[in-house]
Amino acid sequence: MAKFLITGAKGQVGHCLTEQLKGKADILAVDRDELDITDRDAVFNVVKTFRPDVIINAAAHTAVDRAESEVELSEAINVKGPQYLSEAASEIDAVILHISTDYVFEGTGTGEYKEDDQTNPQGVYGRTKLEGEIAVQQANPRSIILRTAWVFGEHGHNFVKTMLRLAKERDSLDIVGDQIGGPTYASNVATTLIEIANQILVDKKGNFGIYHYTGKPYVSWYEFAKSIFAEAELQNILEKSPLVNSIATSDYPTPAKRPANSRLDLTKIKQTFGIEPSDWQKALKNIKAYAS
Repeated sequence: MAKFLITGAKGQVGHCLTEQLKGKADILAVDRDELDITDRDAVFNVVKTFRPDVIINAAAHTAVDRAESEVELSEAINVKGPQYLSEAASEIDAVILHISTDYVFEGTGTGEYKEDDQTNPQGVYGRTKLEGEIAVQQANPRSIILRTAWVFGEHGHNFVKTMLRLAKERDSLDIVGDQIGGPTYASNVATTLIEIANQILVDKKGNFGIYHYTGKPYVSWYEFAKSIFAEAELQNILEKSPLVNSIATSDYPTPAKRPANSRLDLTKIKQTFGIEPSDWQKALKNIKAYAS
């Protein structure tokens, strides 16, 4: 039975990883209370004691706006932590899978970003996530970077849960309509990471590097919100959907700049590992679980 070390175990993806691996692998699932990934000695101690075959780093400082004022914390969690995990993995010849983000790109245009396209992060979060990618790969050639976007699920804080909460508090909502991306179900991200890890453990070929994984079809936040409310109304989670108004990004200023275009090209992950895009519309069918 393969051994998996999962960091960020209480987060959206980390929770799903732990649930999906139960009974199928020897798991050590840790959150910041059990392991501070910014403490190099602590990381090496845990890794060398447990000796995992695979490390999946689902820990990150993902508060995009707060990151602008919490620069040192962002650098510690998004750069140093992944670096230490990757260095420790390398010492015991383990594979590391690290979750990254669409924020490494500038987020302009209408095309899909490929894995080797020019990066140009527009804020602290994107910059530190990009530096984390580089640190992981430099420390351990046996590494996978999985860039994803717009992650949602039944656990943790995310857009779907926020919309369902606000729908019960307000009659109308203003939602940004000029940012486009692929909502990605957290459980699908976990399944994808496990599938990649298992394929690497079995065939030993590696296929290491950067991969993109998101949901399809692409929508705006406004369109995503409308879909959430339609499903919630259909399943009697909401008596009546709020009026949803589409607004421009410029109408909703935030400390961190958001990508207007979060479309990621998913060709490589399909060709290499046979993995299909996340089906966010199917994931919303379970909307009662998000409302609890």
